[in-house]
Amino acid sequence: MEGNKIIQAITILFKSVDARDWKSVQSVMAENVLLDYTSMVGGEPSVQTPEQITNTWACFLPGFDSTNHQVSEFRVKLHGSQADVDYVGKADHFIDDEVWTISGTYHSSLEKQNGTWLVTHLKLNYDKQTGNLYLPQKAKDRLKKLQS
Repeated sequence: MEGNKIIQAITILFKSVDARDWKSVQSVMAENVLLDYTSMVGGEPSVQTPEQITNTWACFLPGFDSTNHQVSEFRVKLHGSQADVDYVGKADHFIDDEVWTISGTYHSSLEKQNGTWLVTHLKLNYDKQTGNLYLPQKAKDRLKKLQS
């Protein structure tokens, strides 16, 4: 039962990203989250608030017509009020009839706080990109035009 609640929290996070429902994304995150996308973008992992994370995503993802995150093959390890979850992830990003896809695996840690499982660590283990690799820049350019 706890495993299902943990998977549900992760699923809500990604479905809410696709819906651009930033409040819902924030609702499944702890006060501070260790965000680690370094396997794809370099740099160092960083501890951020849910607001900082969603502000960053909100400055990029709406440049796409839509996104579709698919997460599956969850492996949950419970440790009392802590949990570690490994799963497969694929993210399709669409503009017109073009797609840019990122695939890999994820590792997340969650903590049960006041009866609710919240994400404390989100790490992408990048595998590959396919499709139009120029779409991210196109998405950024589209957002800049909308904001000016």
